[in-house]
Amino acid sequence: MRLLLQHAVVAGETLDGVLVEITDGRFTAVTAGAEDPNVETVPGLALPGFANAHSHAFHRALRGRTQRTGTFWSWRNEMYRLAERLDPDRLHELAVATYTEMLCAGITTVGEFHYLHHGPGGVRYDDPNAMGQALIEAAAVVGIRITLLDTCYLTAGIGRPAEGVQLRFSDGDAESWAQRLGRLRSTDTARIGAALHSVRAVPRDQMGTVVRAARGMPLHVHLSEQVAENDEALVAWGLTPTEVLASAGALGPQSTLVHGTHLTSDDVGMLGRADTFVCFCPTTERDLGDGIGPGRELAAAGVRMALGTDSHAVIDMFEEMRGLEMNERLATQRRGLWRPAELLAAATAHSQASLGFDDAGEIAVGARADLVIIDPASPRTAGSGKDLAGGVFAATGADVAAVMVDGRWHDIPAVRDGLGARLDGAIERAWA
Repeated sequence: MRLLLQHAVVAGETLDGVLVEITDGRFTAVTAGAEDPNVETVPGLALPGFANAHSHAFHRALRGRTQRTGTFWSWRNEMYRLAERLDPDRLHELAVATYTEMLCAGITTVGEFHYLHHGPGGVRYDDPNAMGQALIEAAAVVGIRITLLDTCYLTAGIGRPAEGVQLRFSDGDAESWAQRLGRLRSTDTARIGAALHSVRAVPRDQMGTVVRAARGMPLHVHLSEQVAENDEALVAWGLTPTEVLASAGALGPQSTLVHGTHLTSDDVGMLGRADTFVCFCPTTERDLGDGIGPGRELAAAGVRMALGTDSHAVIDMFEEMRGLEMNERLATQRRGLWRPAELLAAATAHSQASLGFDDAGEIAVGARADLVIIDPASPRTAGSGKDLAGGVFAATGADVAAVMVDGRWHDIPAVRDGLGARLDGAIERAWA
């Protein structure tokens, strides 16, 4: 396949007339300033494919139901109420609709932080990975890649056993979780990763088992999203959650710490020296009243920033990119803390790599052939949608006109047709 991209972001710069050649789902040539009347021209602004580095697919059914009032903890109670209702079929249907919404927003890879493993009361399905397989199969139906971050979740809090719906999350101990994880197999488009839910949800003496089981694959962890988590860790161990993870060997180049909202300067330095990723989810962090994380400080320390939509109050990587900058404007009363190229890298190359797809997220020779084509003349992008800055600060997911994943085009207007009704039906059945 040979295509002439009218405008494209290559190596962080907007170039005109970029000729790409694609073979077996990868870019085999990328040539700027090209002209060839015999090659199909793709109008608009071409970006690399987005990766949603932190997703809980079933949370999509919470949108609009939990925003009115309350705290993180009241939100969590509503989430638990939803989790009680789901089985593999309902989860699959909801995930197909949710991942389709992601595809329409330009997301080519999703990192699914998956902890809803078992049946009501913790009863095992005949296939103990039935819920995880439902998510993998949903991504395949939609045509996006997935990294299933199978999550170890054992306790209700430090020193408190799992209870109620949390029994559906727990394998009993980390060794049993690791055995179940070992039954999952990666493919080219569906990778298996691991997650340690948080320092609250895995006993400290079992964290090493999780780290060992995750060797060679992505390892994600919720970290310091709430001040209460920090306080609990300090009371229990005299350590911050970051220090607890470091003592367990959970920090390193394959580790992604999600949220990182309430970190000390020592925490930030530790994460930078360990060459970790930190995944911010700005929309969710605003929605839940979590706070504003030290993004610029983390990046300065050497941390690679990634982005996710987490609870799916919004599924829009443009919104998450802008959120990284806009939140810090509010916190510092300064503008321009993040360059557009840095924001794009967070949503593309860094997020892809955090999920184990370090061969995606760039329009470059050898990379997976992912493209997101933005309409440069929508009501939002008109006058500014032909370059990177305009795309980052003006566009929304609604301006995505076409998406390519591993060399395969998706006609987004056709995919969007009827999506609202499909989402509505899937959400209604999830709550039934």
